Amino acid sequence: MALTFDDGPGPYTDKLLRTLAAHHARATFFVIGQNVVAHRGVLRRTAEAGHEIGNHTWSHPDLTRLSPARVRSQLTRTDRAIKSVTGTVPTLVRPPYGALNKSVRKQTRRPLVLWSVDTLDWLRRNSARVARSARKSVRPGSVILFHDIHPTTVRAIPRVLKDLSKRGYTFVTVSELFNAHPPRLVYSGAR
Repeated sequence: MALTFDDGPGPYTDKLLRTLAAHHARATFFVIGQNVVAHRGVLRRTAEAGHEIGNHTWSHPDLTRLSPARVRSQLTRTDRAIKSVTGTVPTLVRPPYGALNKSVRKQTRRPLVLWSVDTLDWLRRNSARVARSARKSVRPGSVILFHDIHPTTVRAIPRVLKDLSKRGYTFVTVSELFNAHPPRLVYSGAR
């Protein structure tokens, strides 16, 4: 399964990185360009730890409400910020809110990654509820949505990792889940 974390990097990401390392878990981080600029060192440590970095736009707008040129600008600015820190351009994109349409899809050839399990951690700021939501909804091949900008989410992850490891799950990046060839749209039924 793939654990994914949106909206960072942020002040709680380093703690999350330590937890993932302790459980030998890899994840995919869909980062916001503005936060990359504000937390360059955190993004560098995330990439150096072997986690996958994906593009989550510059400022987290609903891309379906933007012109094609503004969609491209959101992605390009974020690509540049990520490359300036990690040396590579991300190969995956996650549209904010999972909002996409034909116009958004035309603005990038990269896989658009949604999710199969939404923990609603942005709404339920309760670590126990977040952990329960992740544990009960997961299946082999799941892509789980979390947000590393919430301390309650970061506190839930040790329980998620421990419980799901006992059930035989391993934690890989989105690209690893799809043997380095994610489809053009991952989990279009999410939302």
